[in-house]
Amino acid sequence: MTTPTQTDLSQRALQLLREDAEKIAQLIAVQLENLTLPKCPLYEEVLDTQMFGLSREIDFAVRAGLIQREQGKEIIHDLERKLADFYTRVLPASIGE
Repeated sequence: MTTPTQTDLSQRALQLLREDAEKIAQLIAVQLENLTLPKCPLYEEVLDTQMFGLSREIDFAVRAGLIQREQGKEIIHDLERKLADFYTRVLPASIGE
């Protein structure tokens, strides 16, 4: 049985993780649209670093009992979907250049 405090902490953890995922999406969108091409090593390193950091945050939240593993997987999956959408919007434009 969870107490109201545990529920509040779980909800707050989910909110923070989703906010972090959104920040990553925004960072990548800016890079794709303004700074560099998706195949650039700098872009790939930033993406890898950010995704690794988020996965570690999620792993910590799961191990601390703040969120369920499936919730963490959903956050990563949603972010990957957004990134795939960015690719489909930016890649055709960069091919024509």
